[in-house]
Amino acid sequence: MTGNHQTLALLLFSGFVAVTLGITTWVSRNRHGSAEEFYAGGRLFSPMENGFAIAGDYMSAASFLGVTGLIALYGYDGMLYVVGFLVAWLVVLFLVAELVRNCGRFTLADVVAARMSERPVRIAAGTSSVTVSVLYLVAQMVGAGSLVSLLLGGTSPAARAWTVIGVGALMVIYVSLGGMRATTWIQIVKAILLLSTTVALTVLVLLRFHGNIDQLLLTAADRSGHGLSFLAPGLKYGGDWTARFDFISLGLALVLGTAGLPHILSRFYTVPTARAARRSVVWSIGLVGGFYLMMIVLGFAAAAVVGPEALKKSNAAGNTAVPLLALDLGGGANSTGGTALFAIVAAVAFATILAVVAGITLASSASVAHDLYASLRRRRAKPYSEVAVARTAAVGIGVIAIALGLLARDLNVAFLVGLAFAVAASANLPVLLYSLFWRGFTTRGAVWAVYGGLIPALALVLLSPVVSGSPDSLFPGVDFQFFPLQNPGLVSIPLGFLAGWLGTVTSPEIPDEAKHAETEVRALTGAGAV
Repeated sequence: MTGNHQTLALLLFSGFVAVTLGITTWVSRNRHGSAEEFYAGGRLFSPMENGFAIAGDYMSAASFLGVTGLIALYGYDGMLYVVGFLVAWLVVLFLVAELVRNCGRFTLADVVAARMSERPVRIAAGTSSVTVSVLYLVAQMVGAGSLVSLLLGGTSPAARAWTVIGVGALMVIYVSLGGMRATTWIQIVKAILLLSTTVALTVLVLLRFHGNIDQLLLTAADRSGHGLSFLAPGLKYGGDWTARFDFISLGLALVLGTAGLPHILSRFYTVPTARAARRSVVWSIGLVGGFYLMMIVLGFAAAAVVGPEALKKSNAAGNTAVPLLALDLGGGANSTGGTALFAIVAAVAFATILAVVAGITLASSASVAHDLYASLRRRRAKPYSEVAVARTAAVGIGVIAIALGLLARDLNVAFLVGLAFAVAASANLPVLLYSLFWRGFTTRGAVWAVYGGLIPALALVLLSPVVSGSPDSLFPGVDFQFFPLQNPGLVSIPLGFLAGWLGTVTSPEIPDEAKHAETEVRALTGAGAV
């Protein structure tokens, strides 16, 4: 890209960083240092504010960059991610939001530990939460690397590496200094910026095609090289039975995974009541729903305006579809409008990545400190000591995410998020649902449910075409592929539920009926909730 693109985009991005660092500094001066303040922002946010923050957490680089790229390359089949992400919110609204807010305090493990032996349950749930968070962080890091290589006009490994390191450093600063309150306000600012930019791009697309959606779709089909099959199912997931099972597996992971994502669950603790948590989800459904409808338009527009060949030349996985579309809609590579629109989109995408990694890092560092540290070191850790551990954990998690982000830099970010959703649905969702709804659930069942979903999910990913055995895998030079599907959800999600059931029915522990009754009343009424 030209020097004008680089300068303007970097200026806008620097402005966002300056604003968010200002928010973080202001919050850090007004914080009290308590665990409630660091993990939950003092539970002071309104449903609307939290709804915008949840939407900001959810509308990640995977959505803005990866989903549009997949639609631009694969047409109808790329829309599976949009449908999955959106339908998942119904699961969250009806099964999780209010009950989790009533039963927990800061993390997923709080809900499960309410009626189980704390130590083994917290260690298992904490381990799973950190694993899911790191996988999700990797996707954001890959998105950052793709944007920078486009912005700087090359694919220099050094440029990507320094970008990923810079994003990692900023996320550690946000979390360490500002905690949940700063992270929430960064999410709100980012959500407003992202929605505004998406609306502007969608309007420009509709103006380009005179409001004629049929013309947009037919043009996309013509330029795709696949004809009308571009608008029908099967281009990516219809080749053979393996592809069809992959389709089912990915759909299951997307629909069920959201309810097990640690950084989404932690947002329900930032509001004062369960009713506010439920209203937060209603707000977020409206915002996220509108956003994903516009993503469909932008994905087909990228195919129609930019063309799949140009997209693949820029980034093989399609991660740069939206910035390239903005460049064309603004007037082209050498125009002032194109330069400005490209720079705005690139800066907003960077803002998206920074905001999301801050939220995920906070959730994972909370799991390390509140669940793992408190269980392994002592029964009752001092709140101030726990917060200090969380800040230190943010650094360690940042380092791991940076290293894995550099390794997976050529994979599509939406696809990487699909893997994180699969692990969340396999390990976190079974134990959460069993704890809330099964009267006879035991500690052994809880531990087995977590590990019975987590270990198979990770093992199947390692043995899948994602890691080895194909030209597009992480290690194309070796082949230890034994599992044919790219997403493990179809196998690992049932295994998580099965392991939880098996652990419970073989456990010598007698379920505590009184504790279950207490948890049930608390979950449904909010009596005794923190």
